[in-house]
Amino acid sequence: MKKLIITGLLGISLGGSMLAQQDPLYTQYRNNMLSVNPAYAGSRDALTIGLLHRSQWVGIDGAPTTQTLTIHGPLVNENLGFGFSVVHDKIGPTSSTGLYGDLSGRVKLTSNGYLAGGIKLGLNFFRSNLTDVATGAQGDDAYSQNTSRILPNLGFGVYYYTPKFYLGLSSPKLVQNVLYADDLPSGEVFEVTEKRHYFAIAGVVLELNPNLKFRPSVLARLVEGAPNSLDVTGSFIFADKFWIGGYYRYQESLGILLDYNFTPQLKVGYSYDFTLTELQDYNSGSHEISITYDFIFNDAKKIKSPRYF
Repeated sequence: MKKLIITGLLGISLGGSMLAQQDPLYTQYRNNMLSVNPAYAGSRDALTIGLLHRSQWVGIDGAPTTQTLTIHGPLVNENLGFGFSVVHDKIGPTSSTGLYGDLSGRVKLTSNGYLAGGIKLGLNFFRSNLTDVATGAQGDDAYSQNTSRILPNLGFGVYYYTPKFYLGLSSPKLVQNVLYADDLPSGEVFEVTEKRHYFAIAGVVLELNPNLKFRPSVLARLVEGAPNSLDVTGSFIFADKFWIGGYYRYQESLGILLDYNFTPQLKVGYSYDFTLTELQDYNSGSHEISITYDFIFNDAKKIKSPRYF
């Protein structure tokens, strides 16, 4: 009985993600902004490599897991940037691997402020093993076959930033591909499509004293046919090395974040969050770990202090 209850709750909670195949949600989105906004490519003026792993709702079979690899930096013309990302996401009987390229361009608006625009192009390799799903109904055609598709997509973004402030708007996937379609005995068509995601991000660094800073940030996400989400995050930064903070996703989860700058170029982050929904009694929380490294090939641009965005 307990297993049936958990399975039912998981199905309800994953309804927007598994059936609509929503983009993954990250607690450490601030360490993974290329996945959210292609205009971010090249904004750090370094060749940046980022790795992230997320295990969500640990203890529940079929709960989401996500891995990302991002690479981005400026081109020979420093006002142009490029990016590349791999995102693997598995939720229950569905999985997807996205391969995406990014191109951005920026203009200088103030002495240290830039406005950038970017596009994202790529392919999503989607697979569903629906025959592994036990529905308890005989002849349920909606779960009678597996699906494998290669889905092209494109996205756009704009991003304004200074060394201590940023603001961005984006939609990483504009094409609403059909993931699954089947004719039901009733004559109706059972169809699952990708949904457009719209993101708004903003953040600032506030200097409280020479050795202490505070960095609040927000991320809002709008998805047709799914609950909208709002993330509010704040971190205290000690001596530009150790970051500690908290995070809240509206009516969904609450967590802590830790980051450490081992060098001005190397940053490692960890986060733990627990759900505030009905699933809280059936899992031990969600974990994320991230690694970011900036390669600097021009001594004139050697990093002297950590980058905040």
